[in-house]
Amino acid sequence: MFPENTAHRPAEQAVTIHQPTPLATIPAAPVIPVQPGVVPAVTSIVLPDGRVITGYAIAPSQPEPVAAKPVVSRVAVNIALGGIGFGAVCGGLVLLTTFIAALAALVQQLIILAAVIFGGWIAVQVLSAGRQRGATTVNIRKAVIKRNHFHG
Repeated sequence: MFPENTAHRPAEQAVTIHQPTPLATIPAAPVIPVQPGVVPAVTSIVLPDGRVITGYAIAPSQPEPVAAKPVVSRVAVNIALGGIGFGAVCGGLVLLTTFIAALAALVQQLIILAAVIFGGWIAVQVLSAGRQRGATTVNIRKAVIKRNHFHG
């Protein structure tokens, strides 16, 4: 079904197995059982369902007293507070840059709007200047032109 893989070693080839050798052998110390100084008393407890449990009472181990906490240096407190303050300010800095970009876009649009309005006002003044300043309107009903001369 599948072609044979010819890239592997033939099965006839011997395989060498290397066993690690220890650098030094340390004889194991024999385990010597040690008897406690005082044999504890055997205690029996009767459970509510009538069963009896017998065993040795073990005194609870007392934890070692907690050593006094070392005083935290003022420099460490200042560094920690600076990190917390910087983390709190980062969000505000992002909002500040967004606000500045929006304000710059608003100022740019206001400048363009002022240029369009001012340019329109200038155009109206230039185009209507010929009609208002020193110009006279003449209504011609009958015009007689003789020899390229106007007689009105």
